[in-house]
Amino acid sequence: MNVRPFTDDDAPRLAALISADEERFYGRPGRLTGADLLMFLQYSKETWIWEEEDGRMVASASFGVHGDAVNTRGVVGDKGRGLGTEIVERGEAFARAEGMRKILTGAAEPDAAARALFESRGYREVRRFYNMAIELTEEPAAPVVPDGLVVDEFRDDEYEAFFDALNEAFAEHWEWHPDPFDEWLERRQGQHHDEHGPVWFVVRDGDELAAVTRNDADVAGGGYVGAIGVRPAWRGKGLGKALLQATFAEFWRRGTTRVTLDVDSQNATGAVALYERVGMRVDSCGVAFEKELE
Repeated sequence: MNVRPFTDDDAPRLAALISADEERFYGRPGRLTGADLLMFLQYSKETWIWEEEDGRMVASASFGVHGDAVNTRGVVGDKGRGLGTEIVERGEAFARAEGMRKILTGAAEPDAAARALFESRGYREVRRFYNMAIELTEEPAAPVVPDGLVVDEFRDDEYEAFFDALNEAFAEHWEWHPDPFDEWLERRQGQHHDEHGPVWFVVRDGDELAAVTRNDADVAGGGYVGAIGVRPAWRGKGLGKALLQATFAEFWRRGTTRVTLDVDSQNATGAVALYERVGMRVDSCGVAFEKELE
């Protein structure tokens, strides 16, 4: 068995490994592409590949630091060979080397073997996250907001205001640790618009951004709502729904009929219920586990 660092060239094969794992648990292939993985893996500090001597990829793991915890994620194609245990041990060693005492990891909700492994090593379930999806079958309704507010596309000079609004909206979210603005800007600048049009939207109240949404045009085979938030002072006015309607309308205009997002199932602002009201349904469920290192 060869264990080596991940390279960008590995992304398509890793996407296929993850797809096969999702098919095992959900009865349909996963939709992440190699390009999607490269976007998500930019948050990891280390990513490793396990492969046979003939080059066949059988497992992968990524480790990163977020706030006061280490995040670890792994996928194992060949079950029952101890690779999951090796990934967990490597993740704990990474956490100690980084001087971190808390580890967060996760697994698909139907993955009983992963749960058993985590619980045997002192991890406990702390959260569940839903991937929710909608298949648009007709042109979405136009967004409606109270008088004096306007749904609009993001402007080039609003990055800092957008960043501040999103962080205010997520301030009480579980394990929310915002990146410094300069790092966020380096990663996100220019993503609000592509050759087909805008993908980030805002609700304006005069000079204030009352609510914002950051979308991606092509993730997992469709449109993706990467983040959506309403600042506390403007909640209860239907602004989240309006931003989703604007998002759906833009993707419909592009001919993109599938839109997905990820959400904390225990979100205190009632996000899951909102997404259900606009027609989204749970496509898969992931379980987050936590462990405090001694």
